[in-house]
Amino acid sequence: MPLRCVRGLSSSSGPRVCIVGGGPAGFYTAQQLLKVGNTAVDIYERLPVPFGLVRFGVAPDHPEVKNVINTFTQTGQHERCSFHGNVNVGKDVTIDELRQAYHAVVLSYGAEGNRSMGIPGEGLPGVFSAKDFVGWYNGLPSNKELHPDLSFETAVILGQGNVALDVARILLAPVEMLKETDITQNALEALAGSKVRRVLIVGRRGPLQIACTIKELREMVNLPNTRADMLPADFEGIAEALKDLPRPRKRLTELMMKAVKEGGDDKAEKCWGFRFFRSPVEVLAGADGKRATGIRLALNKLEGSGESARAEVTGQLEDVDCGLIISSIGYKSIPIDPAVPFDPRRAIVPNEMGRVQDTAGLYCSGWVKRGPTGVIATTMNDSFDTARVLIQDMEAGKLDLSVNKPGAQAITALLQTRGVRAVLFSQWEKINAAEEKRGKSLGKAREKLLDVDEMLKIAWS
Repeated sequence: MPLRCVRGLSSSSGPRVCIVGGGPAGFYTAQQLLKVGNTAVDIYERLPVPFGLVRFGVAPDHPEVKNVINTFTQTGQHERCSFHGNVNVGKDVTIDELRQAYHAVVLSYGAEGNRSMGIPGEGLPGVFSAKDFVGWYNGLPSNKELHPDLSFETAVILGQGNVALDVARILLAPVEMLKETDITQNALEALAGSKVRRVLIVGRRGPLQIACTIKELREMVNLPNTRADMLPADFEGIAEALKDLPRPRKRLTELMMKAVKEGGDDKAEKCWGFRFFRSPVEVLAGADGKRATGIRLALNKLEGSGESARAEVTGQLEDVDCGLIISSIGYKSIPIDPAVPFDPRRAIVPNEMGRVQDTAGLYCSGWVKRGPTGVIATTMNDSFDTARVLIQDMEAGKLDLSVNKPGAQAITALLQTRGVRAVLFSQWEKINAAEEKRGKSLGKAREKLLDVDEMLKIAWS
């Protein structure tokens, strides 16, 4: 796409666009917008550090997935892009204030809420959301005090997507496999002393509806000193259905069936397995009622077939003893500001192709636009689409670019009066250097800072 200037503006005072959220959706949206020769982009992020779920969601043993940080860094260093970390939009500054300072505002703040299981006992100690558990081992400051108790033999994970398999793998992987990654040192030490030997990954539907991808399944199958423990009954009739499946689903199912058949090394000290056709009904407490010691599952049967099959309860129940329960049933976007329309049922900002409903000049990209699904490449395409729509609107005269907007200059001054100081990209690079230095002394890629105050101290030194 050639560089071009938007008509009606001199290059010195081009369109000013603000992006709320410094994760993949925010950076990909910025990357596309910067291709228009005179557009200035400011990214506001609640934490002092950028990159969102690439930093805090991607598994520590998947460093290749984090390579997109190199691209995001080029965007953050672009002369027409500014990063403003440590700014909590909706609290420190309102969306209306941002809209007054910019020609357009893009909401890319992701999904920081958890979907609730809605069952008795889910608030008991020993029950965690996958989002928080992942945040704990990936160094999200708000999860640093999680301290999961890993002294029980069995863990149950509810949900069968890639995040569920990431969690299962981290719980069962030999510590040697993790010690050179960017997993936090406190998580590494906790896992080194873990007594977890068995992880069950529970889903309400069957093997043909499982949500994970083949890469994550293959990693589970290949885990050292670990065998697969499946229920052959869960796979009845699956072999006959294979020939009609699309290729990716067929390969995934074949790998699962191979794991069922082979079972793995009987001498392995640890095991994992899928449990299909089961839904959580209640978290069971111990005799003292103080913590989770098991989970009650309803047994299901499928109505219909393929991707659209529905799980229907049979009336049968099954109790599983376990001391750690992790709910991996999805992330959820939450409203950011009363001025922004929000669909509570779908937990997204209602939009058409990224244009926020009934609000000119307001756009959205990523999970807050479409819901928390897909991989980083899905978010890339989605964010590029929103950026293209915004560029089209600028070129079609749908945004009033004749008014010179002050952008970050006005917002920085406003934040100053409220005692809020931003962390710029060059200051994040100081945090980055400090983390890499700490990591080097421990023989790993980086050791993430877990304390926001410590981050700020280094950033502003």
